[in-house]
Amino acid sequence: MRNGQLNNLKVLTFIRQELRNGATDSEKILWEQLKGSKLAGRKFRRQHSIGLFVLDFYCPSERLAIEVDGGIHDAPDVKIHDEERQKAIETLDIRVLRFQNADVLKNVSKVLSEIQQHFTTPNPLLKQEGA
Repeated sequence: MRNGQLNNLKVLTFIRQELRNGATDSEKILWEQLKGSKLAGRKFRRQHSIGLFVLDFYCPSERLAIEVDGGIHDAPDVKIHDEERQKAIETLDIRVLRFQNADVLKNVSKVLSEIQQHFTTPNPLLKQEGA
């Protein structure tokens, strides 16, 4: 499958919309910090699908997925599913970072700092200023 065929498949449009509308408080807080290229000029998408997987947040330029997990993700069967899902996503050369809801709610600045530490491309804002 070509990359264009993997992103935001039409069959998942309704699911992505439902996930956006039903975002958790921690997802809403993190989205406020990521939208509009606020984090080091990187564009993030929310509830973006790659193949049949819907990612909480995705930064295309960094090939970086951000997942925000609630308590349900501590259940053994869900952990196994998450691990399998993550391995499948990583085979597409996409890195996955996971955070707990509580981490975002307690210290979103720390979460943002950790996300930034995983950026590997030059800051697009600096590139524009130097042009």
